[in-house]
Amino acid sequence: MERILCKHWHHCPAEDVATMLESQPGKGLSAFEVKRRQKYFGPNRLSVKPRVHPFKRFLLQFHQPLVYILMAATLVTALLQEWVDSAVIFGVVLINAVVGFLQEAKAEKAVESLKEMLVTKTTVLRDSEKTTVSSEELVPGDLVLLQSGDKVPADLRLSLIRDLQIDESPLTGESAPVVKCVDPLSPDAILADRRNMAYAGTHVTYGQGEGIVIAIGDQTETGRISELIKKADDLSTPLTQKIAEFSKVLLMAILALAILTFLVGVYRGESLVTMFMAAVALAVGAIPEGLPAAVTITLAIGVNRLARCRAIIRKLPAVETLGSTTVICSDKTGTLTENQMTVQQIMTGDDVYAVTGSGYTPEGTFLKNGEYVEAAQVESLYECLKAGLLCNDSRIIESDGRWTVQGDPTEGALIVAAYKAGLTEKEMNGRSPRVDVIPFESQRQFMATLHDDVAAGSMVIYVKGAVEKVLDSCANNMDRHGETLPLHREKVMASVENMAGNGLRVLALARKYMVYGHEKIIAEDLLKGLTFLGLQGMIDPPREEAIHAIRTCKTAGIDVKMITGDHALTAVAIAGQLGMEGDRGGGDGKTFVLTGRELAEITDTKLIDVVDKTSVFARVAPEQKLRLVEALQARGHVVAMTGDGVNDAPALRQANIGIAMGITGTDVAKEAADMVLTDDSFASIEAAVEEGRRVFDNLTKFIIWTLPTNGGEGLVILASILAGVILPILPVQILWINMTTALLLGLTLAFEPKERDVMMRPPREPGSPILTKDIIIQILLVSTLMLIGVFATFIWEVRRGTDLDQARTVAVNLFVMIELFYLFNCRSLTRPVFRIGFLSNPWTLAGAFLMILLQILFTYAPFMNRLFHSAPVSPGHWILIIVVSFVIFVIMDLKKRPWKTGDHDHLPEEKPVC
Repeated sequence: MERILCKHWHHCPAEDVATMLESQPGKGLSAFEVKRRQKYFGPNRLSVKPRVHPFKRFLLQFHQPLVYILMAATLVTALLQEWVDSAVIFGVVLINAVVGFLQEAKAEKAVESLKEMLVTKTTVLRDSEKTTVSSEELVPGDLVLLQSGDKVPADLRLSLIRDLQIDESPLTGESAPVVKCVDPLSPDAILADRRNMAYAGTHVTYGQGEGIVIAIGDQTETGRISELIKKADDLSTPLTQKIAEFSKVLLMAILALAILTFLVGVYRGESLVTMFMAAVALAVGAIPEGLPAAVTITLAIGVNRLARCRAIIRKLPAVETLGSTTVICSDKTGTLTENQMTVQQIMTGDDVYAVTGSGYTPEGTFLKNGEYVEAAQVESLYECLKAGLLCNDSRIIESDGRWTVQGDPTEGALIVAAYKAGLTEKEMNGRSPRVDVIPFESQRQFMATLHDDVAAGSMVIYVKGAVEKVLDSCANNMDRHGETLPLHREKVMASVENMAGNGLRVLALARKYMVYGHEKIIAEDLLKGLTFLGLQGMIDPPREEAIHAIRTCKTAGIDVKMITGDHALTAVAIAGQLGMEGDRGGGDGKTFVLTGRELAEITDTKLIDVVDKTSVFARVAPEQKLRLVEALQARGHVVAMTGDGVNDAPALRQANIGIAMGITGTDVAKEAADMVLTDDSFASIEAAVEEGRRVFDNLTKFIIWTLPTNGGEGLVILASILAGVILPILPVQILWINMTTALLLGLTLAFEPKERDVMMRPPREPGSPILTKDIIIQILLVSTLMLIGVFATFIWEVRRGTDLDQARTVAVNLFVMIELFYLFNCRSLTRPVFRIGFLSNPWTLAGAFLMILLQILFTYAPFMNRLFHSAPVSPGHWILIIVVSFVIFVIMDLKKRPWKTGDHDHLPEEKPVC
């Protein structure tokens, strides 16, 4: 038996499928044949690719340029016998490696979740007998029996159904349960349109069915998604890319300066040992030991803030990635919408009514031309709502203040609409108890119920279903006063087209009175003489907070695209309500849309060309979501992808940042994502983007603060070698400066509140480096000012006869005080210090106070004098130190771009992210 027997199972008649798989309808496979096929095909579970050995994965964490620098710092500090500093630096490296090692298992967990999805108990027919087996024991050709509540255990070609409906939203993104059929379909039908198939991992919501297993394990549609997850690139984030590039440049610069220092000193006649120690001092001074800690702590603060905003970060760099996002690709159902079908429009008689309220909460009103209407006062409207309530097998329930539907979401929407008019199931069923029912079937396209209308003294049939089917059986129409008039089919169809154009799913409702004596509904009775009551149009409405969030994202220069498995008309209608008009295309304000069928027909080159101009992608298959993300990345975008279903997992993993829904999201989606929203609200992404931008701002501020320090120390060492004078600061003193200032001064920038205009800026260019031209100029300027200030002060002190240890102590204190003053310059890269507010970040004040105390200890404590070769200095020295530091502070504040009074006065005051 071939492993792949047919490419288009949905195109083959069920009888032919059974023949090809050598399965007997009504009997199934024999026990012997099942055993044989289990050996041949293997178990019905997903395979997992071989894992990298844990030890190798751990060693790979050290294969990064910045880690090389830190390991070099560990080595040189150990050579200097500074064991504490060496241990601290190595500890930072080790912690980063452990964290990275733990994060490596993310994709493997996603595949494991997929594997668990397929394991369930299922009923099969074997040797003409029903039996319950584990889904892992299924083989192609097995005859599986389905009923409401079951999880589909494998991919099936349906052979028999009775009112079967399956929720395929985790796989296709289709918002409503799919009504199944058994008839062959077109060979080019896309996944979401294959109504004669049932797929592994989906759920039966209504009815019963029987199907032949055509694929198990890796061969199922869920298995294909597993392969896509494993193949998707685990992209590095913009932060890790920039840090890696920056680290390489820094590594080369430090090595070049150290070698230059060594060669120049030897050329000038200095001893090899002396020059080696000088080169070591320069390297120690140039290495930013505090950078990894600053990155980790800044990101960790962002993680904690986002946790309060109901966004859980699974990977630290994801915080910063949000801030550089240029495109957000969002699923529709449950993410941008309520995932609750809602009746929004009713046409009855010659009138059209708008229905307010959304979701399953039975609160709302009826409006005609914007004016309130009492539904009970309009006979046709009241009867239309009553028909939707009685011709119904579902119900709504309230639990902990939250309304939900038990049954079909479409029927739930009809019940909620009736509740808004004051009708209730208990009251209406009491007045008109049900006597008989013809359940909905795809072949009939309608449902009918027979009731004893006690008040009218007769029997009444209520019908709901497809518009064309119901209208064919209607003889007349009810006007708003309850009188019957001739049916105007053209007018009704015009209303249907208008509703459908707005993305509404439309149901027609009708009734027919009958004399007593009828206890059964005869189908022939429904083929004539019905009175048309009206149309109810419903849709899964957009979330209010999503509308605001999308507007804010647009202001921040972030494009939002809807990628959904739902129908194009529905998707476009929701996109219009969300404000996602395609304003990048022809400028006509229309939403540009591409369907899955159209995507399948265009080349990758063409897709890359049109992807920016398209706002909505409808009826999209899983691999197409992945393809869309790759197309956007090919255009240089930083892509955030939101999703909740199994079908979203490959794209979530491929995206620069994957965002899963915490409530409705599957385990597969959560494991494949970098961030999980605990409230499933698109609005939480707005707060996340804002926090991401704050994080990158603060990291940039730290880098601008720390590099001049390292650069200044290196230049002082280099200048002393070139000038042939004694070193102004010793290697051990450099270590003191770097470790204490990074901890007490630099890291306080991680707590800096966001700039007021953070969401008014366009996204950063994805390819732009951390060190822009302006930043490099500032670093060189501050380094040069440090060099001039410290070197000149040291030479002046030596020439005026100051003790060498005292002169070096003055140089060390001057370095620290310049850094302290410069810290306040770096709190904003564009605004003067007096405009920021000194108290807006109390951590900087606390850090500055503690740093001053430490320097007093460094200068005057005898044990510190012995450890660091320092010496007490006079008050005059302190005055000199403060004057030089303040001058540099003023120069850097005046350097900032001209700042007009009132530039930011129109912006709101600083507020917490949540």
